[in-house]
Amino acid sequence: MTFSVDVTVRGYELDTQGHVNQAVYLQYAEHARWELLRAAGLPQEKLLASGVGPVQLEVTVKYARELRGGERVRVTCQFVYGTGKTFGIVQRIVKEDGTVAAEISGVGGMLDLSARKLIADPGGRLAALADNPDLLSG
Repeated sequence: MTFSVDVTVRGYELDTQGHVNQAVYLQYAEHARWELLRAAGLPQEKLLASGVGPVQLEVTVKYARELRGGERVRVTCQFVYGTGKTFGIVQRIVKEDGTVAAEISGVGGMLDLSARKLIADPGGRLAALADNPDLLSG
């Protein structure tokens, strides 16, 4: 399932060329990841109380179209699990007309906050903690 959240580009996010600063795309992606976890019943407080926290291990951004102040975009997020301690994160930032402004791909994991190591089967651990685990499956 692909989760999404809508964002309106704010004026203070623009660079000197009048379009969204490149780092803001990463902030939009981060916002969508946390909103996905929250919607699944995993707000930050619950994860911390459970002794785990999500970590971003790798990220690649492919910029396709500029975003300008006032534009509304949809930021998608999908977790893709395999075997091992990491999982894929696939995201898109899409303009209202359907044009893809950016594609963001990454590798994430779940950190055991005491041991400071990645846990095995992060998808299974998240699903076990979640109120709505269907949102977490890609």
